[in-house]
Amino acid sequence: MALSQEIFEKLEILTDAAKYDVACTSSGSSRRGVKGTMGNTVAGGICHCFAADGRCISLLKILQTNECVYDCKYCCNRCSNDIPRATFTPEEIAELTVSFYRRNYIEGLFLSSGIRRNPDYTMEQIYRAVSLLRTRYRFRGYIHVKAIPGADPFLIEKTGWIVDRMSVNLELPTADGLKMLAPQKSRKKILTPMRQIQMVRKESFLLSGHAPERSYLRGEVASPVPGIAVGAGAPGEIDRTPEQRQRQYAMQESHPGSSFVPAGQSTQMIIGATQESDYQIVHMAEALYQQFDLKRVFYSAFINTTRDDMLPDTSESGPPLLREHRLYQADFLMRFYQFRAEEIITPEQPNLNVQLDPKCNWAVNHLEHFPVEVQTADYHTLLRIPGVGVKSARRILTARKMGSLDYNALKKFGVVLKRAMYFITCNGKMMMPVRLNREFILANLLGLGEKLPPAITGESTYRQMSLADFDAAALPGSVSSAGIV
Repeated sequence: MALSQEIFEKLEILTDAAKYDVACTSSGSSRRGVKGTMGNTVAGGICHCFAADGRCISLLKILQTNECVYDCKYCCNRCSNDIPRATFTPEEIAELTVSFYRRNYIEGLFLSSGIRRNPDYTMEQIYRAVSLLRTRYRFRGYIHVKAIPGADPFLIEKTGWIVDRMSVNLELPTADGLKMLAPQKSRKKILTPMRQIQMVRKESFLLSGHAPERSYLRGEVASPVPGIAVGAGAPGEIDRTPEQRQRQYAMQESHPGSSFVPAGQSTQMIIGATQESDYQIVHMAEALYQQFDLKRVFYSAFINTTRDDMLPDTSESGPPLLREHRLYQADFLMRFYQFRAEEIITPEQPNLNVQLDPKCNWAVNHLEHFPVEVQTADYHTLLRIPGVGVKSARRILTARKMGSLDYNALKKFGVVLKRAMYFITCNGKMMMPVRLNREFILANLLGLGEKLPPAITGESTYRQMSLADFDAAALPGSVSSAGIV
């Protein structure tokens, strides 16, 4: 398809409008291409990101329209903003995706949208676009779309059977913040499609004979968090009438071998537009993981694009990117390192330490658990050590079955010794004399005199030989400074 000037202008507007939506990630699902179809999905990921094997994955990320009936104060597409507007038809979206795929520009589609006319009309247009891709073009690549809050559940459900991932943006961390900056939206409307996607996914797994996926986090129900109302419909089952269940069975039969939203669902929160603390945000994320089985919670540092008087000015200070980074680190601790939100952050210190990553911050405040002996510690304990990741912890468990470990081996396993050295022993010995003192460790972790010995870093072990080395080596029985007899 040759891009006309009109299509090119739409593409320029709607790709730029989509840049603030960060809720896209690796697909999490696998589907091989088969004869007579086009495209495939790999578990490594389809997105603008780096896959596990180092590949850069590309994704067409656009809005269907930047027209919107809502007037959310933080959104550049709010109806009161005087900006160029554009709308793709479903046919144009499908043709663009296939055209870019054939040129090897992309491997999949991320499709979001402003709310044009009403939620039902917008969700219907999204469904038509992805349905054209799956049926007319027989495209089997990765597709991630937004589920529109307030849309007919039937539209959301039939879309879920033909896409890989769906997401519903939480927008702001608390209901009070949403009421202040986006009064036309409600927490109940946002959480309702989240619950629907969760429950239909579970029923889809059961109908296909597979066990439902378990949440990343331990436990089933998040503890209540002061000041945060998760909203109606959480936790608990959504009510589904016999007619709705019969409709789902019919849908599953019409998509043999398919699963409902196989790559799971995600959400996004804007950070810094309102006054919520990191304590509230981290505990909300934990509640979402536990109660809605989300794959990812994304955090988007607030950028003031509307210049509304109710919003903080970011023109001089810039978006809170370091805070966003710390929240992602805390999120990873919950999802992969078996930490609970209450361990990462407390009401007494409601904001994350900007100087230290959350794992190091936890360790220096809980020195009673250290040092850890890496020869005997279990997996859970190894994950608590700063500088030890999921892969390096597994490598340690495997390697120590075959022999004794040393610090050089730990470095080869991927352990970051410049952080771990203060918290571990190997065969009863520390890497160097270290005081198990909070002030001493903090001073070194913050870069004051932090340096590993040459035996570990490999520095000064080898150097360029000089003529003096050869002169010394020529003398019988002498040893040069380069180590050659």
